[in-house]
Amino acid sequence: MTETGRAAPTLASVGGRIRRRLIRNRGALVGLCFLTLMILMALLASQLTPYEPQAQDLLNRLDPPCAQHWMGTDELGRDVFTRVAYGGRVSLLIGLLGSTGGLVLGVTIGLLSGYLGGWFDNLVSRVVDIMMAFPGVLLAILIVSVLGPGTSNLIVALTIWLTPAFSRLVRAAVLSLREKEFVEAARSLGAPAWRIMVRHLLMNSLSPIIVFQTLSVATSILVAAGLGFLGLGVQPPTPEWGAMVSTARHYLREAPHLILFPGLSIFVTVLSINFVGDALRDALDPRLHT
Repeated sequence: MTETGRAAPTLASVGGRIRRRLIRNRGALVGLCFLTLMILMALLASQLTPYEPQAQDLLNRLDPPCAQHWMGTDELGRDVFTRVAYGGRVSLLIGLLGSTGGLVLGVTIGLLSGYLGGWFDNLVSRVVDIMMAFPGVLLAILIVSVLGPGTSNLIVALTIWLTPAFSRLVRAAVLSLREKEFVEAARSLGAPAWRIMVRHLLMNSLSPIIVFQTLSVATSILVAAGLGFLGLGVQPPTPEWGAMVSTARHYLREAPHLILFPGLSIFVTVLSINFVGDALRDALDPRLHT
């Protein structure tokens, strides 16, 4: 039960409320349309292009966009559209898995820290303070430098980096809820701690978690692209947007299309996710719907 005597919101009810309010938000609809296009381009890459992402054609290197190559070719004659489409799979997967890993670990730690309190809360709070004292990108660079470059290590770095932020967010929400009447009532009825944390505390903290998770996907894609640009992310010849931009900078004058299309893909994807995140924040803010 919530503090007003109503049952805690279920995932279905929250989803329905979000859906109705998003439909009325033009920015969210635009963001969803572009994001859907980017996802479909990544998922249907093998059907959209006849080329392989690593197939070379040195006789047609650095060609501008044309009928055969919609986005031109790169320094090795590879089709840029093909590499952008296949690179979308890598970039979107890294962003989703990295943010989801931070969500799972951060929510778990934040729930336990806020509900249990005491020495465990103090320990977790100090560790979180230390980790958040590092600038986010520098912390990700440090982790990847220790673990080594690569897709899996990049996902681990993003997970570790996002965990403190999720933990602090959930802990703050739990601290504001754990002394409420509906939580005390659950305790007095003998509800186990895990049920109180999941059914009452977590379910009543879904709104900020959903919004932050959405925005963290965009942040993860940006950080992954930045690390790829620095050579610390996905390694060649695997196509990835940040790595493609890094390689393209050497050919900026003679073949600007090499940096334009992967850079535009990053821009459109991140902007679309931010539009959706802003709309979710508005849809889930009760102060805007009183």
